[in-house]
Amino acid sequence: MNYIFISPQFPKNFWKFCDRLKREGVTVLGIGDSPYDQLSDELKDSLVEYYKVDSLENYDAVVRAVGFFIHKYGKIDWIESNNEYWLEMDAKLRTDFNIKTGFQIEEVKEIKHKSKMKKYYQMANLKVARYHLCDTYQNAKKFIKEVGYPVVVKPDNGVGAAATYKINNDQELKAFYQVDTITPYIMEEFVNGLICTYDGIVDKDNQPVFEISHIFPTPIMNIVNDKKDLSYYSVRKIDPVLLEMGRKTLKSFNVTARCFHFEYFKLLEDKEGLGKKGDYIGLEVNMRTPGGYTPDMMSYACDIDFYQRYADMVSDKKEYLDYTYQYYCVYASRRDKQIYKHSHTEIFSKYEQDMVMYERMPDILSAAMGNIAYTARFKTLKEVNKFITFVQA
Repeated sequence: MNYIFISPQFPKNFWKFCDRLKREGVTVLGIGDSPYDQLSDELKDSLVEYYKVDSLENYDAVVRAVGFFIHKYGKIDWIESNNEYWLEMDAKLRTDFNIKTGFQIEEVKEIKHKSKMKKYYQMANLKVARYHLCDTYQNAKKFIKEVGYPVVVKPDNGVGAAATYKINNDQELKAFYQVDTITPYIMEEFVNGLICTYDGIVDKDNQPVFEISHIFPTPIMNIVNDKKDLSYYSVRKIDPVLLEMGRKTLKSFNVTARCFHFEYFKLLEDKEGLGKKGDYIGLEVNMRTPGGYTPDMMSYACDIDFYQRYADMVSDKKEYLDYTYQYYCVYASRRDKQIYKHSHTEIFSKYEQDMVMYERMPDILSAAMGNIAYTARFKTLKEVNKFITFVQA
């Protein structure tokens, strides 16, 4: 089996996908824009060959790279990046080279645009926030007359919470329309909710082979715009209601053979037209693994190898090792420009036995994920909250 991994060098933990695929006898071929001598030794050892392009934004150059690999190794079975930014290019390459193990270019539009995602949530019998595709100030006013302030605006095709804003009044609305942009935006009614996720790996038959859930106490929009500290954690028991909704969402999107990250709001107050406090509504989907070092967190939470489970799925293994939710795995970040009560030494002195990862985040991810990340695991939620408070005080 020949597998082309797009941008295997970023994020840096993605070498583990390549390594586990190699273990299963897969020929792993990399295409990226980093010089070969800048790749980690682990990644070099995981790839049969690496093709450097000047820029992954240059589609023609990437096409030539794929063509080179086909000429040298024969039929390509998979093309994947597991990276939100490259999902559309992945799909276009599959379409152009007739590779069926993944979304085709027309399909990917349905899962990249927030406005198009909503109908699939609704097909799963989930309610979604009302929305308006931004065009004119007058039409926005009509929409706001229906739903009221505040509203949230964000790119219809965007990654994370980049360029996402909460608009509270007419003055802020006018300011939004005074900025020239070629990016299509979506406007949604504001929902006061806790972000809960349904994450995992689904096989070629639309059956989940790994499932887990994460809780985000602070909305990512607030973290990016207000420079707040990010914390989130996996749970030791998925709410059965959320689990059922997640599986229905998998079926409505007809997701196969990939990692997934689905987001939901759990209402923190009654919301007319959406539900009662505690109800779930659909937010948005990402057809890739959760961001940053979340794949590693999922491994630590369950004492398994998430990357190996993905490789098992790709290689069409029908037997998977059982897993249980052993720990709450928690991520707590800090920012370079913030002054904190406890030093790095104090954190490690107190939590050395619980810490599983300590990383500096790449600058490109730091707006949402902070500059320094501490990841630990605990048996109780009380310990999780104490850890977050101590790290970020």
